[in-house]
Amino acid sequence: MNRNSLRSLETAAAALLVLAASLSMASPAVADSSANNELRLGAYLVFYNASADDLSGPFVPPGVNLKVQDVQTLYAAYIRRLSPHFVMELAFGWPPLTKTEGKGPATLGSVPYNGVVISSARWVSPTLLLNYEFGEPNARLRPYIGLGVNYTTFIDRQSTAAGNAASGGPTRLSLSASVGPAATLGMSYRIAPNWHAYASFAYAQIESDLTANTAGEIRRTHVNFRPTSIILSVGYSF
Repeated sequence: MNRNSLRSLETAAAALLVLAASLSMASPAVADSSANNELRLGAYLVFYNASADDLSGPFVPPGVNLKVQDVQTLYAAYIRRLSPHFVMELAFGWPPLTKTEGKGPATLGSVPYNGVVISSARWVSPTLLLNYEFGEPNARLRPYIGLGVNYTTFIDRQSTAAGNAASGGPTRLSLSASVGPAATLGMSYRIAPNWHAYASFAYAQIESDLTANTAGEIRRTHVNFRPTSIILSVGYSF
């Protein structure tokens, strides 16, 4: 992660926290002060709308690209209520194993490429959101909207046997970390005084520079993942 990305993350997070503190002090107290915290658990359904520059480097023919497979993973979040209408959400998920397919030529030399899984990686991707909830605090249904910042780093980066064959040998992968805006739009349903069900749609801007190193031969591309997510969860407030 470069210095500019780190400064962007620090600035965005600081701005959200300052705004949250201001709202917490300026707004009327929540009716039930004992239920200002909430834990949510559910499912992330992640759809990648990825685009990438064609791979560049030694012995790479024109049109060599990639495709990112959709994933599902566990969703968890901590919610802190700031006022009857504002909450701060720290959302994260179990790092999903995301697989990448080759896209472009049917083969590289004699090695199958198009549609073949060539690599995989896991994501660590927390998102900090400031959400506004419409309606009265005791309403059974409450739509909400939120804006925030996402930080993503990549772990367990692996080139598959097919990826190694297409690259010409064992290949090490690196992916730069990403900081970008995030947004959510959702609906809550009150099941019981301390229990709610949630359905939401989320978007995050995630970009990364991919570098593949095969015995000193360096190939590169820039990937814009643009994930959208459907999140289904249940929350308990306390």
